[in-house]
Amino acid sequence: MAGFVRSAWYVAAWEHELPPGGMFARTILGEPLVLWRTSRGDVVALEDRCCHRHAPLSRGAREGDDVRCGYHGLRFDPTGRCVEIPGTRAIPRSACVRRYPAVVHRRWVMVWMGDGERADPARLPDNYSCDHPEWRYRPGYLHYETPWHLIADNLLDFSHLSYVHARTLGGTERIAAIRPKVERLPDGVRVSREVPNVPPPNYYRPLWPYEGAIDRWLTYDFTLPATLLMRSGARPAGSCQDGGGDGVEFHSCQALTPETAESTHYFFMEAHRADRGDAATTEGLYEGLLAAFREDREMIVAQARNRRLKPGEPMLALPMDEALVRFRRLVEQRLAAEVGAPGASVDEPSSDQPSPEQPCP
Repeated sequence: MAGFVRSAWYVAAWEHELPPGGMFARTILGEPLVLWRTSRGDVVALEDRCCHRHAPLSRGAREGDDVRCGYHGLRFDPTGRCVEIPGTRAIPRSACVRRYPAVVHRRWVMVWMGDGERADPARLPDNYSCDHPEWRYRPGYLHYETPWHLIADNLLDFSHLSYVHARTLGGTERIAAIRPKVERLPDGVRVSREVPNVPPPNYYRPLWPYEGAIDRWLTYDFTLPATLLMRSGARPAGSCQDGGGDGVEFHSCQALTPETAESTHYFFMEAHRADRGDAATTEGLYEGLLAAFREDREMIVAQARNRRLKPGEPMLALPMDEALVRFRRLVEQRLAAEVGAPGASVDEPSSDQPSPEQPCP
């Protein structure tokens, strides 16, 4: 999949990653960024490349709300404008670096990577459980040496829970056997799956040591640029139909941010209800989630290695790929719309089945 959707908010960091009084560097969509907070608490995101000799500004020093390049001493204010050049009285108008719109949104530091004039706060994700007193979690981050879209494929097809996560998140082959319901959204897809009368996965144990069969449910929205927001949980088998029963409930917020064409930042969390369990419960769930996501990474890294060995080999489209094929089409349509391709549209095709003429790219 060539190119990146740029008219979108990307997660650049967790809020706690911004050091007090310091700077934080991260590459996003192949562009180096440096981030910091001003004295008022506003987030600044500038291109991490001095306009003079292209040295990283993140290797310089903070001076109040400004940053001074550590190579030749040019000083830039939070707008990206150069306000001082040692030994030079006249500052060229071209002495500036790009500024990206940036906000802290429910503990995610979000950066708009497209035209700054089009940055739309209404398009920030609804990751409410990241900053809500009724939910508790520990934030997570993984780095992938793989293209972002292979990780997106993984998140869009949960049939892999039965096999990649047999001892962690899965626990039963019935997850793969049940076809999910896939609905289109204006900027993504909604995927829903109900899995009745199955054993509880090991992942649940820190919160719910129930040993009997359960009815599981997973519903998530996967939206542009690559954000997963999911409600999931379980009840004792049959109790939902009876109108009662104790159980578990989770809300998960996950985001993929391409670093380069071949590497990806993965931000994740899965929150549980704050009135269930304690700090040890939260830690146990985080460790279980991290173990599962490392299982994903091992598989996807191996997959990416095979893809690099034979990059032109098409992948076989199967019915289980419905959500990922729909999302990939949406990405391609949005990319075409951003470059103004004739006839480009963000509407999804009406077909509910992957087309045999368009195998998974």
